[in-house]
Amino acid sequence: MKYYKLLFSLALLIICNVMQAQNAKMNAFVTALMNKMTLEEKLGQLNLLTTGEVVTGSVVSTGVEKKIKDGQVGALLNITKVADIKRAQEIAVTQTRLKIPLMFGLDVVHGYKTTFPIPLALSCSWDMDMIERSARIAAIEASADGINWTFSPMVDIARDPRWGRIAEGSGEDPYLGSKIAAAMVKGYQGDDLSKNNTIMACVKHFALYGAVESGRDYNTADMSHVRMYNEYFPPYKAAVEAGAGTVMTAFNEVDGIPATGNKWLMTDVLRKQWGFNGFVVTDFTAINEMMAHGMGDLQTVSALSLRAGTDMDMVGEGFTGTLPKSLKEGKVSINEINAACRRILEAKYKLGLFDDPYRYCDPSRAKNEIYTEASRMEARRAAAKTFVLLKNQNNLLPLKKQGSIALVGPLANSRVNMTGTWSVSAEKEKHPSLLEALQSQLGAANVKINYAKGSNLTADSTLEKNSTMFGRSLNRDNRSAEALKKEALDAAANSDIIVAALGEASEMSGESSSRTDIGIPDTQKELLAALVATGKPVVLVLFAGRPMTLNWENKNVPAILNVWFGGCEAGAAIADVLFGDVNPSGKLTTTFPQNVGQIPLYYNHKNTGRPLAENEKWFNKFRSNYLDVSNEPLYPFGYGLSYTTFAYSDIQLSGTRFKPGGSITASVTLTNTGSVDGVEVVQQYIRDLAGSITRPVKELKNFQRIALKAGESKKVTFTITENDLKFYNSDLKFVAEPGDFKLFIGGNSRDVKEAGFTLQ
Repeated sequence: MKYYKLLFSLALLIICNVMQAQNAKMNAFVTALMNKMTLEEKLGQLNLLTTGEVVTGSVVSTGVEKKIKDGQVGALLNITKVADIKRAQEIAVTQTRLKIPLMFGLDVVHGYKTTFPIPLALSCSWDMDMIERSARIAAIEASADGINWTFSPMVDIARDPRWGRIAEGSGEDPYLGSKIAAAMVKGYQGDDLSKNNTIMACVKHFALYGAVESGRDYNTADMSHVRMYNEYFPPYKAAVEAGAGTVMTAFNEVDGIPATGNKWLMTDVLRKQWGFNGFVVTDFTAINEMMAHGMGDLQTVSALSLRAGTDMDMVGEGFTGTLPKSLKEGKVSINEINAACRRILEAKYKLGLFDDPYRYCDPSRAKNEIYTEASRMEARRAAAKTFVLLKNQNNLLPLKKQGSIALVGPLANSRVNMTGTWSVSAEKEKHPSLLEALQSQLGAANVKINYAKGSNLTADSTLEKNSTMFGRSLNRDNRSAEALKKEALDAAANSDIIVAALGEASEMSGESSSRTDIGIPDTQKELLAALVATGKPVVLVLFAGRPMTLNWENKNVPAILNVWFGGCEAGAAIADVLFGDVNPSGKLTTTFPQNVGQIPLYYNHKNTGRPLAENEKWFNKFRSNYLDVSNEPLYPFGYGLSYTTFAYSDIQLSGTRFKPGGSITASVTLTNTGSVDGVEVVQQYIRDLAGSITRPVKELKNFQRIALKAGESKKVTFTITENDLKFYNSDLKFVAEPGDFKLFIGGNSRDVKEAGFTLQ
């Protein structure tokens, strides 16, 4: 053992020495370059412009080519073709004085051409290896098209499903969110950023963006520092610790100061406490938007942002337009400008752009490495892992490959909605719709499919238009709702079973897609009720970018399969699960409320001084509850059914007490009690029963994906250490306090086995 420890120490020493030598070489190079740069050239590196090829904001930069030639641009976003990227790079490295290469960024959020499920869906797989592979494939494809920087992962904790951008994140839990953040960064950046098939990650949105008031995008966020550190900061910190090269500022304010100009956030927390050494970029025109926040004119907010530690201005051009004047007036210092410029040049050095500005511009890679069959198969497998079976009365699913199926709904035959929000580079018309996928897979089985649209997305044509932007139209049918419904009922009458493809269009969630009513839209719900009334068995295939309110559906529809938006291979993956070729294993990473009045609703909440007793599920006067609905969610965090069933034994502990530095193990025997093979996500939660500050009723601390054959049993073991019990106290110190704890293990946050232990 001593020999191995010695070898490990020696290897670590060698790695540290190599890194120090590399850093010294980089520092010398950047210093020499900056000594040649004028003020205008330094400020140019702080300027990120957009060409408008891909629309991700409300402003398009003008005169881009001339600004590149004048050394006024450090990076470009939203170009997606090698030839165009190479042309822009040629201008930078052949027609500017110092020949400094550009970076090229894009929102590669859940895949590039091969599109994976939306991030919220990916999180429901609880499969870190698969999530990392999805980011690796995205990096390979994007870099093959010339891109070297992605504005991902989005790691904002979100507990309000009215907020559309909940679709872009990993749900409500800081522990799981941290694991996913690290996996995504590792997938994008690999182990060597100078390789031409890696891209630099940008963790966003720092910070608290998922906590905007009323679930309305771009709105205010306000919370205590204790809550920030314990509940919202962990995924950002995990991404930084995983080596994320860049960080993006949030639109919202933090402690009354917009994040982009918040020095406590960008310098004290991010750089001094967490040791981040990359560069900080704003979100789209975030500096300019500080004026609407009431922080002053463009010169004032630009200076405030630079002093706070923001390095690059996305599209707003406040830095290039106002910092020379602010420098003359002493409102910013040359050291602050130099620091920002240095960080950006270091990022370009790490990407290998100074060695070869065209390393990402090999057209042969684009032909051979993008949208390959192997990558699409990976996306198909990934999608199937993300689907969550919410209800399966009398084992209606899986369906048999026989007879006839009525496939009904406005989302049943829509190719362009399959990939979901923020799939800006997806070739949407290439992806088969659910109807096309079923026809392809069931043709040989001689299953008849009777298709009918059944309804429009919603009765409100304006709402439908606003919900199907960016080429995601559902081609609104001008027939009456009754005529559409009759066509669907005719299809149902001639079928053995009904599959209703309903829910949200892909742009009903995502940026600037907040909703106050998060149920299935009106006319679709009327259609569903009519289908259920036929008495035929109904399977609801729910397309969604957020948790939805499904009280009526849960009571009346026999089977509900939540498929989110599954990416380019979603149609095939849905067919795989519907017919049992794949057993669903997805587990919710966000709580589904009974209605919007319960929001925010999340599993790891604090207790009140007047909680309901454990045996009280309904109203009790002078207790913390509602008159009209229970406190319980419709579907709890961690919930998801399978085509098989699993049984948990009682928890077995190796001991009930341990000291700091020690540990205990907790084990359960998991048994597949059904007749088909399946995968269960075994979840471990802990509750601190008494602390120096109030603690959540339950916190996820570990989990394992366990595959079991039918009838098979396996012992599943978790090791519990002092680190699992740590939290930030009122002094913001990360501590584990001695005392008693409850331990929970189960298949979701509600249905668990319990045990207890003590930290001495």
